[in-house]
Amino acid sequence: MKLLTDLFTTDYGIMSISGIAFMIGMAVFFIWYFNHKMNETAETPSK
Repeated sequence: MKLLTDLFTTDYGIMSISGIAFMIGMAVFFIWYFNHKMNETAETPSK
């Protein structure tokens, strides 16, 4: 339980949580963005 207390109450624990959440958010965004761009180029005919 000391681990969870340190994680949610100390400045370095909160910074760790925010860093992990930011990286997960970036991963979700890039997966969505790249899939969107791949489908966009697949729909337009090449000349």
